[in-house]
Amino acid sequence: MQKKRKTGKHGSGRKPEKTKRKIPASTTHDRNRSGILFGIHAAGAAILNTKRHIHAVYVTAQAEKQIRPFFDQAKQAGLTRPAPVTVDKAQLDKMLPEGAVHQGIAVQAQDLHTPPLDKFCEEMPKNGTIRENIFVMLDQVTDPHNIGAILRSAAVFGAKALIVQDRHTPEITGTLAKSASGAVEHVPILRETNLARALAQLKDQGFLCAGLDERGKITIAEMTADENLSSYHGIVLVMGAEGDGLRRLTAENCDILVRLPAHGKIESLNVSNATAVALYELVR
Repeated sequence: MQKKRKTGKHGSGRKPEKTKRKIPASTTHDRNRSGILFGIHAAGAAILNTKRHIHAVYVTAQAEKQIRPFFDQAKQAGLTRPAPVTVDKAQLDKMLPEGAVHQGIAVQAQDLHTPPLDKFCEEMPKNGTIRENIFVMLDQVTDPHNIGAILRSAAVFGAKALIVQDRHTPEITGTLAKSASGAVEHVPILRETNLARALAQLKDQGFLCAGLDERGKITIAEMTADENLSSYHGIVLVMGAEGDGLRRLTAENCDILVRLPAHGKIESLNVSNATAVALYELVR
């Protein structure tokens, strides 16, 4: 006589509930390290990025429905992704920077690899208009929220890459990636030791290097209206840190200094807002 199969407390017609696991201690050791992304948009974009190796995905039960479409899209694209591990909100809070708005999702991923500037330029398509070949360069902008917001604007307006000074720029942490709202996966961040040297390389590649500075004698709109602009392969928009602006050597290595038209009682914008407006002016 065949033995009756035990179905357990869930019954034979229901899938057992996912068990909650503990996050490995190695993951929670450094809350601010790179490779840990959080937030629906940052995590979802990483899951869909073919260049990302995903080690683990942690979700709360409440967030699983929101993250599921990204896994479905990844599967359709032929990407192999680890099954999400269900965890408590308290576990995510412990894993991430204090006060992180993680929306119930965190991804442990391998850092993205980006080539040096010269190799990146070599691999760029040689066609396209000057407005289709835009780089953004940051001169000692250090706040991760500002850098993340700038990345987001760069992705929206089609910038090819973000160039930063290696020594004075934070790593791509979860906080930066969350501020970028997924743009980290679309806009390469090229870290250079010497920005003056990087500007010289870009000039050799046919780029016009334009520094945004209140000392600029013409506006971006006036610069883009110049008939000679079509002789360049692309534009590098150089942005300085808030307060200090462009450093002297950086400004001297720009081909031109341009400004935004300001008519109000406050003359300057936050660097991330200024970058967004400047990029809009360049592509419109």
